[in-house]
Order: sequence, then structure tokens, then C-alpha cells
Amino acid sequence: MKYNWRSELFSWSVIAAMFTAAAWAWNRVPEKIPTHWNAAGEVDGYGGRFMGLLLLPLVSVGLYLLFLVLPKLDPGKANYEGFARVYSIFRNLFIAYMGVIYSATTLAALGYRVDMGRVIAISLGILFIVLGNYLGKVRPNWFVGVRTPWTLSSKLSWTKTHRLAGWLFVMCGAATLICGVIRPAWGVFAMLGTMFPSVLAMTVYSYVVWKNDPERTVPAGTSPAGE
Repeated sequence: MKYNWRSELFSWSVIAAMFTAAAWAWNRVPEKIPTHWNAAGEVDGYGGRFMGLLLLPLVSVGLYLLFLVLPKLDPGKANYEGFARVYSIFRNLFIAYMGVIYSATTLAALGYRVDMGRVIAISLGILFIVLGNYLGKVRPNWFVGVRTPWTLSSKLSWTKTHRLAGWLFVMCGAATLICGVIRPAWGVFAMLGTMFPSVLAMTVYSYVVWKNDPERTVPAGTSPAGE
């Protein structure tokens, strides 16, 4: 899978901005700063400058590099070309989410009043809505998408399950987003309360489609080595 600077510029910019903000804020924040919030958006954990200002940027770098490496490790690496644009959107989307959370935590460290429950719920809701809109375009692979024994053993199961997953992700995201706007404390519970049954539904559905697929053709690039 080929990359170019245009598709990576957004992620590079967000990560660079995070490290720049960390350097600027380093001597402007106290030694102990908020690093964790509970479901109600209340601070329930503190840490030092490294944890508060550098941990998320470093995690973002690790996440970004992981996205770049996965296609090279995937036995179905050839299939990534079929959804390269979607994979790039996913990559940038997750880095953008990290950037939003980092911005909020940095403002909190600087002493600004930040409703973290609202920030997390709204941004997480948007994340899932966007993911849901593109899930149906993900091609068979070992790392990205809904990977059950049945989606990896049937083209039909992969295709239909990802269409269903797209709708379910949008539903979960919308519920979380609405809670984030109206009642932030319910955001996390809305996500968990909708995601768990959605995962169960996707898993069962992938099996049912596989069971009724007369061909059960293994998706290209997903057969284990040696078969």
C-alpha cells in the first residue's frame, strides 16, 4: 500500500501541534495536573507534566505508526488498495480524535474550566458516526473491520455484516452524541449500552449469513498461509 505526503499531512500537522502545545505549556502548568475524569466529567486522577502533556502525543505517534505498519503485516495486504482512501480517513479520524481530547486536557491543565464529559461524548459520537458511514467500504483483511471467523470465511458474510455494522455504528454514535449535548454524564453509558448489543448482533448476523451462503468463498487475501 502506497502513501503520499498529501494523505499524511493532516495527521502530521495534528501530532506536531500536540507536541508544540506541550512545549509551550510545560512551564505554564502546575507540577500536578488533571489526567483522568470519571463518567460525570469530574477529575478523579492527577499526574505529572509528562503524563499530562506528553502521554497523549506519544500515544498518537504510536497509533499513527501502527496504522502505517498494519497493511505490511496483513496477509491480505493487497486488499488495502481497494479501500486506501477509507483507510486514510480512518487514520486521520483517530488522530483528530486524539487531538481533540488532548486540546481539552491541556486547557484543563492550564486552569480553564472544561466539561470533559461533554467533550468526550460528543467527539466519540462523531467518531463512530463517521466510522459507520465508511465501514461498508472496507475490504476483507485481518486487522480492520468486523473480523469474525465467518466474515473471514465468506465474502457474502463480510459484505453484509459490514453494511449492518455501518448502521449500528451510526446508531451508537448518534446516541452518544445526543447524550453529550443533553446529558454528558450519560454519554459513556449510552456508548456501552448500545455497543455491546451491537457487537453481539454483528457476530450473530455474520454467522447466519455465513451459514446460508452456498459458496462460502474465502475473501481474497484472508486465507491463512499454507492453505
